[in-house]
Amino acid sequence: MKESLYDILKGKFLVSNDAFKNWRFILFCTLLAIIMIGSSHSAERKVHQIARMNDEVLELRSEFLDSRSNLMRLKMESTISRRMAERGLKPSEVPPTKIVIKEKE
Repeated sequence: MKESLYDILKGKFLVSNDAFKNWRFILFCTLLAIIMIGSSHSAERKVHQIARMNDEVLELRSEFLDSRSNLMRLKMESTISRRMAERGLKPSEVPPTKIVIKEKE
């Protein structure tokens, strides 16, 4: 047991006669580790991109709500009448009447 542990620590399995099989396995494990690290980095990049887009969505939503409230304020009758008064127009004192036309038979 001690002998095999010392052989592993000294690296004799890498220089022995059947070392080619060991090297192939080590290279295979290294390749798998590189692929795993690459996919991990890709996943992290996507997580950061999703977080950035969520922040952007929240910002755009708040901008939309601000614009909608400004539009509602501009559409109010008091705002329109005030802006028209600046141009010299004012609301009519007489309410509109409905005109009914009767057709002859």
